[in-house]
Amino acid sequence: MNKIALIGGRIYTGESILEQKALLISEGKIVAIVNDQEVPADYTSYPVNGSTVCAGLIDLQLYGDGSDLYSAERSVASLERIAEGLVRKGTTSFMMTLATNTIPVFKDAIRVAEGFRHDAFIGLHLEGPFLNPKKRGAHPAELIIEPTKEKIDDLLAGNQVVKMMTIAPECITDDVLKYLQGYNLLLSAGHSDATFEEGTHGYDLGIPTSTHLFNAMSPLHHREVGLVGAIFNHPTAQASIIVDGHHVSFEAVKIAKRQMGERLFMITDAVASCDKDIYRHVLNDGYYALPDGTISGAAISLLEGVKNAVQKVGIPLDEAIRMATLYPANLLNRGDIGNLNHGSMANVIVFNDDFKLEQVIFKGELKR
Repeated sequence: MNKIALIGGRIYTGESILEQKALLISEGKIVAIVNDQEVPADYTSYPVNGSTVCAGLIDLQLYGDGSDLYSAERSVASLERIAEGLVRKGTTSFMMTLATNTIPVFKDAIRVAEGFRHDAFIGLHLEGPFLNPKKRGAHPAELIIEPTKEKIDDLLAGNQVVKMMTIAPECITDDVLKYLQGYNLLLSAGHSDATFEEGTHGYDLGIPTSTHLFNAMSPLHHREVGLVGAIFNHPTAQASIIVDGHHVSFEAVKIAKRQMGERLFMITDAVASCDKDIYRHVLNDGYYALPDGTISGAAISLLEGVKNAVQKVGIPLDEAIRMATLYPANLLNRGDIGNLNHGSMANVIVFNDDFKLEQVIFKGELKR
C-alpha cells in the first residue's frame, strides 16, 4: 500500500483549517498531519501548491451518472460505472437512489445491489413509494402507495442493502412508522404535504432528516408554515438541499442556511439522460426535466454544489465543505468518512481556487 504525503496544501479536516501542512496517508487511512519538513523519508510526496485538501464528498441522493440511470440499467456493471465515475468527480461515498417505481423494479434493484461491492457505495435510498401524491413532483401518482406493515415487509423483508427511505410523515400512522423504524433505515421526510403539526410530529417521533428542502413539500406560508416551517423550527430536524440554482434559488439556500446552520447538508439529486422506462430525463439548460417539462433531477457534481454554495450563496468554504462531508457522515453515524482525522478512511480530494479537481485519493490510492 502506498505511503502518500500531500504537501503544501490548505487542509480542511472537518473541524480545522491548517495552512502549509502535509497530510500523511498509509494503508488506506489518514495517519497524521505534520509540517511539510517533517514528512518521513519513506513517503512519496505530492506537492499541491496551496490548493484545498479535504475529505472526499458524500452524496446521499443521486440516481445515476454519465449515461447510467440505475432504475433503468439495473446491473452490477451499471453500479460499477456509476461508482467509478463519481469517485473520479470527487464523490467518494454515495447512496444510490431510486425514485418511486413498481414494486418489482424496487425488488430487482435491491437484488442487484445486494451483489455489488464497492467502498464508495453506502447503500440504496428508496425515494418512495410511501409518499403523498399531492407532492409527487416527477413521481408517477399511480405508483405511490399507502404504507402498511404488510407492504413494508413485502418490500424490505431480509433487507441488507436499503439504508435510507423518503416518506411522507402525514401519510403514515404512528404504529406503522414505528414498525418501519424497526428496519433501521435512515428515514427522511419528503414529497409531503404535511402541516406544521404533522411534520413536527414526525420529527418528534424520530424522523431525523428531510429530502431536498423546499422541493416537493408544503411551503412556508405565513398562516400555515407547512413542512418547511416544521424543519426550520424543529431543534433536531435536518434537511438536504440541492444547490444547483434551478431546484432552489440561491437566495432560498441562503435563507435556509441562516435558519438551520449545521442541520442543512448538500445533495446533488443528480440523474442521467434516459429515454426508456418511466423516468425519461431530458437535459435542459443546467438541469434535467421530464418530457412534459417537470423538473426531475440535477446535472451537477457535488463539488460543483460546493462551488455554488461558496460563490453564489456566500457560504464560507469550510462550511460548504462540511455540508458535503461531515454533516452527511454524522447523519449516517460514520466517523470514518467525511473528515481527515487520524484513522479515518483516506478518501481525499484536492481542488484549486477555481474549484478544478486536481487529485482524488480513494482508500489511499491515487485515482486521478
